[in-house]
Amino acid sequence: MDTSEIRRRFVAHFERAAHAAVPSASLILDDPTLLFVAAGMVPFKPYFLGQETPPYDRAVSIQKCVRTPDIEDVGKTTRHNTFFEMCGNFSFGDYFKEGAIELAWDLVTKSQADGGFGLEESRIYPSIYEDDPEAAYLWNKVTGVPDDRIIRLGRKENYWSMGVPGPGGPCSEILYDRGPEYGPDLDFGPKGEDRYLEIWNLVFMQDVLSAVRSKEDFDIAGSLPKKNIDTGMGLERVSFLLQGVDNNYEIDVLFPVIEKAEELTGKRYGESHEDDVRLRVVTDHVRSTLMLIADGVTPGNEGRGYVLRRLLRRAVRSMRLLGTEDRVLPELLPVSRDKMGETYTELHRDWDRISQVAYAEEEAFRQTLKAGTQIFDLAATQVKQSGGHVLSGDRAFALHDTYGFPIDLTLEMAAEQGLEVDQVGFRDLMDQQRQRAKADAASKKGAHVNTTAYRKVADDLGRPVEFTGYREVVSEGSVRGLLWGGEVVEEVREGDDVELVLDRTPFYAEGGGQLADQGVIELSNGARVEVRDVQAPIAGLVVHRGRILSGEVTPGLEAHSEVDVERRKSISRAHTATHMVHKAFREALGETATQAGSENAPGRFRFDFSATGAVPASVMADVEARVNDLVLADLGVHAELMSQEEAVKSGAMALFGEKYGDQVRVITVGDWARELCGGTHAGRSGQLGVVKLLGESSIGSGVRRVEALVGADAYQFLAREHVLVSQLSEALKARPEELPERVNDIVERLRAAEKEIEKHRVGQVLAAAGALAAGAQDVHGVQVVAQRVDGASGGDVRTLALDVRGRLPGDRPGVVVVIGVTGSGEDTKVAVVVAVNDAARSRGLSANDLVGAVGPLVGGRGGGKDDVAQGGGADASRVDEALELVRSEVAVKAGASW
Repeated sequence: MDTSEIRRRFVAHFERAAHAAVPSASLILDDPTLLFVAAGMVPFKPYFLGQETPPYDRAVSIQKCVRTPDIEDVGKTTRHNTFFEMCGNFSFGDYFKEGAIELAWDLVTKSQADGGFGLEESRIYPSIYEDDPEAAYLWNKVTGVPDDRIIRLGRKENYWSMGVPGPGGPCSEILYDRGPEYGPDLDFGPKGEDRYLEIWNLVFMQDVLSAVRSKEDFDIAGSLPKKNIDTGMGLERVSFLLQGVDNNYEIDVLFPVIEKAEELTGKRYGESHEDDVRLRVVTDHVRSTLMLIADGVTPGNEGRGYVLRRLLRRAVRSMRLLGTEDRVLPELLPVSRDKMGETYTELHRDWDRISQVAYAEEEAFRQTLKAGTQIFDLAATQVKQSGGHVLSGDRAFALHDTYGFPIDLTLEMAAEQGLEVDQVGFRDLMDQQRQRAKADAASKKGAHVNTTAYRKVADDLGRPVEFTGYREVVSEGSVRGLLWGGEVVEEVREGDDVELVLDRTPFYAEGGGQLADQGVIELSNGARVEVRDVQAPIAGLVVHRGRILSGEVTPGLEAHSEVDVERRKSISRAHTATHMVHKAFREALGETATQAGSENAPGRFRFDFSATGAVPASVMADVEARVNDLVLADLGVHAELMSQEEAVKSGAMALFGEKYGDQVRVITVGDWARELCGGTHAGRSGQLGVVKLLGESSIGSGVRRVEALVGADAYQFLAREHVLVSQLSEALKARPEELPERVNDIVERLRAAEKEIEKHRVGQVLAAAGALAAGAQDVHGVQVVAQRVDGASGGDVRTLALDVRGRLPGDRPGVVVVIGVTGSGEDTKVAVVVAVNDAARSRGLSANDLVGAVGPLVGGRGGGKDDVAQGGGADASRVDEALELVRSEVAVKAGASW
């Protein structure tokens, strides 16, 4: 019986019993407590909670659901799906337990010829809540099922609640016995889930819950005035029973995706557990992706978008692990669409949008995966080579922040290589990033403030605020608007933070990469305002943000504005230097080295530009020299207003992404650099004094960043550098120009000495190998060497263990375990290496098993092959116990085979 027929029969059965057929709700509901609809009853919550009156007494639905806590279990078991369909019937104060049991039993046991599912009655085991004798009585009365086939379970398994005060009640599950090949007889615990498969849950809402401490810990305050029924039958589970296949993934709407994945990868379902898990992940996640996008979810970094992105990326990566690196969604998604589209016709109707979203995300992830996987593999190799087992939080954060790797993907990749991830460190770094983002958003720029209030002030003003700051730093004006807390106000007082609008101002509002001016505004009534920031939240409006230092401020007061001149000059010098550095880089690297962003601050600037790779040190030196030559040339800096067309014809450069009006301002430095710019600048290049480039780095694909100092800041930096060079010259007895060669010589000698020390240290470690081999202990015919070595790192321990194993007689079983301990306190590191020879392996001894047993005792874990395995930890207090455990494990294994 195909899935669509099961759906049809379910709905028809309850329609015949006077239930209203209710179509599935979207996976996304307007419910702040839910990410997705995760159960069939969710659309009916307002009725169960008494918030709304239901338009019917009985209902039936096939509800689309997505359950995210099961993502990690998907594929590992055959019972979990992210997206699934829940068949349910509901009674709102109408029939209760007896009616629900009767309707369910009739459908599942009635012959297929009569419209039922035709399941064998003798294989059905109802379960009940252990404190619900009424349910036991009714199951026997309605169905004739004997008492010894009615399973009594506790509150955890068979009492339903939403986890909050409100309705709740006992429930009954319909369990179907699949036969002894799926598990032991009458085991209704977790181990028996494959055999005694839950296909339907009948919830009897009869209680009012209070003091809900958890889903299992609550008080029952009384009975509901109207008792309700909520049931859920898993469509996928019933489908695989009725289709005669082994599990959810082999049903008619899912298995075709597995078959397509087999075709693309050359793998065969059923031949390898590891491959089967990945094929199931692909199948589930492709369908989930399809259904989520269809309901309007788009990939993102938070909430629903993050879940979708995670599912899609897990599917793509699983296909890569199965052996194909080509694009896979264009092959797999249409297969799922064709099967699910038989019921959900919107999948065909909205296919262009669905496919566009999915394919674009796959392509973005392919680029992410290419770069990030290389970084991860390198980091994992370094961790293993050092004898560690934990990928640091900062490395996991770098993968997330720089390469777009979700932490879940990093955790999965780490687990595949036997590593853990410092999740606490990762979360700390994420929290720090969020705090920085919040602080930046709070300080900038009014995106979160009510723009309607700004518009009102602008409308009252009637014209754009006049900016006089190009020609003056002190000006007169009047107060034309006050905002406090995002609202227009008529008065602010001493101590208040205020947003103040003048009809004319010399204060430069942040823009074009230039930071805002600061200063003071004095009012005609004696009040003073400290200006800390200036923004232009909407076109034509300049808003001064600051604090009332004294007095009261009201609209209409005359205002005397004074810009902090030294700050303005320092920023203006930095802005002019940015133009000059931009031009110099274009000369050195070509016209493609265009500006991609900047920040001009007092005495320093940050300049981003397009580049295919790192800028050579020689180019950096040439650019710095070129700019400082033109600083010395004392070129005039001029501003001209002209049309955009005239500006372009004059050779002025416009920056991509910047907005310009019909009239533009063109800044020229001599006849050399020419750009469109609305910022403030130095009068002449000579005023810059000196420009010092501090270095360059990558900030993203194809974008480099240069940071530099200007004027007094650059001079102070160079002065400190000079002192440092003088100190080095004195210490090394060398002239400044000889320092690089002298330092290089010292470094080379130091490296040579370190190599020699390492050689001697390794020699000392290996010198003990002979004595350790000679002192091997006989344990049931197995030579066992179990030794602690203080001061030995992971590499030393491995070298020693292998050397000792090589010295043991090859014809006798031998096991070597060496535990090295370095550091102390919180810096303690424990490295464990187990080496087993061929003769010992033939006796059933495995290095991997022994390391696995030892790992927990030293506060860590490990793994490897049967002949050599290694691990590590941070707890040296139980090393002796760990060594003794190895001897005991060998005694047990060897004794059993002796």
